[in-house]
Amino acid sequence: MTVITEASTSKYAMAGDVKIHYNEIGTGPAIICLNGAGPGASSWSNFQHNVEAFSKDHRVLLVDMPQYGKSAKIPIEYPKLTNLARIIRDFMDAIGLEKAHFVGNSFGGQAALKTAIDYPDRVGHLVMIGSAPVGFSLFSPQPVEGVKLIGSYYKGDGPSLEKMRTVLKTLVFDGSRITDEVVQARYEASIDPEAVRVHSLPAPKKQDLTAELGLVKSPTLVVWGMDDRAGALDIGLIMTRLIPNAQMHIFNNCGHWAQVEHAAEFSQLVLGFFSTTT
Repeated sequence: MTVITEASTSKYAMAGDVKIHYNEIGTGPAIICLNGAGPGASSWSNFQHNVEAFSKDHRVLLVDMPQYGKSAKIPIEYPKLTNLARIIRDFMDAIGLEKAHFVGNSFGGQAALKTAIDYPDRVGHLVMIGSAPVGFSLFSPQPVEGVKLIGSYYKGDGPSLEKMRTVLKTLVFDGSRITDEVVQARYEASIDPEAVRVHSLPAPKKQDLTAELGLVKSPTLVVWGMDDRAGALDIGLIMTRLIPNAQMHIFNNCGHWAQVEHAAEFSQLVLGFFSTTT
């Protein structure tokens, strides 16, 4: 039996003039997974627990978002989601992929959502995990705790192991998942000089997609953790209300990483959703 590793599945493609790193596993209908915006994140780190289940009957592409993983560390100007959606389209063009299902974690879900809005023919089913493209919440003051900590990671004295541990523990319900090994790996990824440079630049203002949610044609699954400290639950409810063909699944005893904390159930849920007709 072949062991799936990050190194053995690593590939690159040029999305226009942007170098994109991705891991490719399996054959069949394509699934593109996009990582969130936490320091040191990559698509492999976000979705490694789902790869085996996803790749049994699908071609799985774990795509590092620009500024993350091994993809190019480039500034992305406002409107950031519009520009990321264009890069994702260009990536698909570069590898000859006409259409894919999308699974986006947090900010990766926002980018996938904008891709579905701007390039509807390229997106089959859409899954967003704790994604917050809506600029308001009745449940929580904005920005929420996890987003504040992510935003401050590169500020002040800069990255540290303790700051990384604090950030990661806000993303899960069960803090025991944040082992020394996990903290060390994410910290080392976060201090790549190019990552430090690009994440130290002023962040563009948030692009609010509320007015565009009604344009989404893809069947959409909104996934949330009941104990998410990096995304207000009512934003998921708002999206489920405003996206025409949307449903929502809430995991109890779960933070911002449903795909990690409930990996087997999450993978089964997503694959079942993908099997429904568009």
